[in-house]
Amino acid sequence: MAATAGPGEWARHWQYPELPDLDLLRARYVRHTFPRHSHEGYVLGAVTQGVEDVALPGGIVHAGPGSVVMINPEVPHTATAGVPEGWVYATIYPSAQVINDIAAETTSLRGTVGFTETDVSDPYAARLIGEVHRAAEEGNALAADSVLRIMVTRLLTRHGSALPALEPRAAGVRDAERARAVLESRMAGPPTLEALATELGTSPFALLRAFRKQYGMPPHTWLTDARVRRARRMLDAGTPPAVAAAEVGFTDQPHLNRHFTRIVGVPPGAYQRERARTYKTHPESRG
Repeated sequence: MAATAGPGEWARHWQYPELPDLDLLRARYVRHTFPRHSHEGYVLGAVTQGVEDVALPGGIVHAGPGSVVMINPEVPHTATAGVPEGWVYATIYPSAQVINDIAAETTSLRGTVGFTETDVSDPYAARLIGEVHRAAEEGNALAADSVLRIMVTRLLTRHGSALPALEPRAAGVRDAERARAVLESRMAGPPTLEALATELGTSPFALLRAFRKQYGMPPHTWLTDARVRRARRMLDAGTPPAVAAAEVGFTDQPHLNRHFTRIVGVPPGAYQRERARTYKTHPESRG
């Protein structure tokens, strides 16, 4: 079952319980645009029709059929159609645990791994991503798990690397991290930028610059993304969307609907219905 979006658009965002810590999205988008956001895990996407334009810190990539887009955790990005007819794609969202476990088993990479390229032409890997989706939709756990491992190993072997160690933290980095912690703890009632800067002993513009440098987006954009992430976890646990909206600081459910749909790609009601179907069929998958 696919959730409807705008005219000519469709999307399904779901989980296959036999592949834990992995989300799947298949969709066609025409007018939909993803605002700047990031993911806790990885993004591996294969465009099958049209062109997707993905704006990353290193520039814009134009992903067409046969290409694979690889985005590491917490890397801010946006996405929009690169041609008038939009794009069709299959995307998987594996957790850091999934990727690092496969890397440890099948490659020489150690530590926290990442991808050194963001867009590569690899029709075979793109086809494998589609096959993971098809196997999951058919309930073929053996095939889904096998193809996932083959595909991830291929991409890690060709484009993987251990992520660099963190540099010593400068004062601006510490201020950004402290600001993030404050926003996380007061998500439903965040301070103004001036009040936040005063609380941290810095100036509003210095904090704004430090936060953007550390997280790739200003505090208010990061907060919207963080609210949607927390709302997703609440929806996973069965919380009604209206309750989740209030808990994370959105003014009402339509406010949640708008931002959730833009960032996740499907409305919160459709997202939760897919989760409910998974949990009803496989109650052991509820974590």
